Amino acid sequence: MYALKMLINRGWYPALITALAVVGLYFDWPFEALVPALIIILAIGLLVTVIKTRERRLEHSTVRLRQLAEYFNRRFMGDSSLSIFIIIDSLFTIDNPKLWDWARACDMSQRIFNSWCNSFISRLGGDVGIRRFADYLHTYLNELWQINSLYYDFVDQFCDIAEKVEIPQETIDQYHKFVIEYNAFAQNLRDTITELRNIARTGIEPPSVKLARELVKTA
Repeated sequence: MYALKMLINRGWYPALITALAVVGLYFDWPFEALVPALIIILAIGLLVTVIKTRERRLEHSTVRLRQLAEYFNRRFMGDSSLSIFIIIDSLFTIDNPKLWDWARACDMSQRIFNSWCNSFISRLGGDVGIRRFADYLHTYLNELWQINSLYYDFVDQFCDIAEKVEIPQETIDQYHKFVIEYNAFAQNLRDTITELRNIARTGIEPPSVKLARELVKTA
């Protein structure tokens, strides 16, 4: 049964060409009529194979994109200790009212990001099941890139502040753990974008996914 399924999915046109050639020789069909028919079948078979191969690559890339999005949402959003917003919240322990104002503004942004990411994951999971990979891949890749780019802005702002203001060592240690995991995610996203450029028009350059920087100075 498995061999028959493989034959239908991948080897139908070589089998059809062989069978048609054998029948044609047996019944002594005109050579000038048989050859064009075999060439047409071969061309159609190759075209179908190319289309199916591209669909499989798109399916694989879509699954990988969903896994990256779910990982981002699980590790860097919500109540995760590696969320940049949770790290920013730790700055409320510092006696600095101006810093508190910025942290409170970030807290409001966190709520928006949480809702956005949850909605994104829900929509991505639902639409992948429809199997219109090419239609949704471009849209959701761009949305994940936008989410990550805006998220990185808060990472960059935190670094600017942390390099000028004395912050608790616990916060520094927590941020360094964040950097390790976030940069691994960012590199995976870069690799996915690079892979997708070979099979779909993304309009996104891999280096546009920036890596979190280490803290080089604390006052």
